[in-house]
Parts: sequence; C-alpha cells; structure tokens
Amino acid sequence: MDKHALGEFLRSRRERVSPSDVGLPQGRRRRTPGLRREEVAQLAYISVDHYTRLEQARGRHPSRRVLDGISRALRLSDQERARLFQLAGEREESPAAGPVREVEPSLLTLLGRLTDAPAIVVDPTCRVLAWNPLAAALFEDFSALDGQERNVIRRYFLNPDHPDRPRYGVLDPERFVVTAVSYLRMAVTRYPDDPELRELVDELVAGSAEFARMWNSHEFRIDRHLRQTVHHPQAGPIELDFDILTVPEQEQQVVIFTAEPGSAAHRSLQQLAGAPYPYAFSARS
Repeated sequence: MDKHALGEFLRSRRERVSPSDVGLPQGRRRRTPGLRREEVAQLAYISVDHYTRLEQARGRHPSRRVLDGISRALRLSDQERARLFQLAGEREESPAAGPVREVEPSLLTLLGRLTDAPAIVVDPTCRVLAWNPLAAALFEDFSALDGQERNVIRRYFLNPDHPDRPRYGVLDPERFVVTAVSYLRMAVTRYPDDPELRELVDELVAGSAEFARMWNSHEFRIDRHLRQTVHHPQAGPIELDFDILTVPEQEQQVVIFTAEPGSAAHRSLQQLAGAPYPYAFSARS
C-alpha cells in the first residue's frame, strides 16, 4: 500500500467532483473546489475520520468494501477505480450493480429480540428488506407487498391518503421525508447504472409534484435521530423516537422506533405487540 500516492490520488479526484455531480447542494462557503471530505465519507458509508486519514496518508489498510464505496462516491472511471485498488494494495473486484438486498442472519435475530420496539431494515433506496412483527403492526403488513411496493418513499409519495390515516401514518413528516429522499440521492450516486433505481426516480418525479420539487431542489440532509408522531388507525397518534443505525458492509440501515417506558406511547406499543401479526421477518424479492 502506497499511502502517500493513495492520499494524493484521493485528494485530486475529490477536488474534481462538484456537489452537483452527486446531487448535493453547492452551498455558499466552499473555499476549495470539489467535494468536502465529510461529503465523500457520507457517500461512501465510512467515517469522516477514516477517509481523512486515508487522504492524509495516515490511514490503516482500507477494505475492498471501503474502496468500492469511495470509488462510487468519487465517480471514478474503470481505469481510475483500478488505480485506486492498486495504490491501496488490494485486488479489484467487480462492483455491485445495485444495492445488496440480503439481510444477515444476525441482523434478523436482532430484530426478533426487539419485542417492544418496531424495527425495519432498509436498503439505500429505502426499500424495506426486513421487519419485526411490531413494525408490521405499527405501519402495515409488509409481507403482503411485493419488493417494489415495500419502498418507503414510493409508499409515501404515490399512495393516496386514507380517510382515517395521513400518508403512511406520518404526522409532521418534513424531516423524515428529507432524510429518506437524501438516502435515495446517495443511492443514485452509488449505483448510477442500476435501471430499477432510475425507473423508481422517474416514476416518483412523474407521479408526485411534491417529490419532483424536492428532487430538483437538491436539498440534502440526513437526520439519524428524530422524534416522529405516527398515527395508527386504532391506537391513534403515537409519539416515537427513531434512530437510524448503519450496517456498512451491506450498505443497509436499521431504523428502530422507541418510546419512553411508562409513557402513553409505550403503552400503545405494548397494545400493538399483543395483536396477532404473524408476518415473515424478511423477504427476498
């Protein structure tokens, strides 16, 4: 591994990529050309410290998964990608054509143990890959939907409201929606050749004026902790905290909804947990 040559290569390629190239807002306080280090790290699903150390020739040996993420974040050509792997002393592998949709068994076990907290696993496009019974009770029967229809963004923007329930049960959805759309921006950047992903964006732009406005604004913000009120048809409004945890190796997110023990929201979740929801924990389609 040639640390100094790798650092110089990364810096030169980062300065070449403009924010608009990867769907990020330009902003007003950019003193240097190209992306910021934290933006590359976010797009590559690695820590800012890890990327900074690599660029400053102080980092540890990066894995192939890390190199693949950086390659996508910096929009490297095939030749540049091969050079990146060579400088890092790693054998190049063919990049994944699209998001990984297999959920690790250990993660499914974790979901099964969360009996008082709704939890879902989503891929970079916000498609629900796995869930626990309480998540199905809170939102909907994910097992009754095919793969494309389990996409949270699609369900929110393209499903009409029900008379007794706001869109997807979400009240005050602004920050939640901006975060979800920001994840989709990152997915488009990381998988530019995935036809299914492009079809999803085209369908959303054509089918929702609200989504089209947000998409064209290039707004980008990811909140990993939020307080959100979800309206359930039987239980009514339930105020929940939700946290987003990243599984870097799979490029997946675990979203866990929690309530303060003893609160009205916690009692509502306990009531929902007692309802019969014998749904599968994951689906491959």
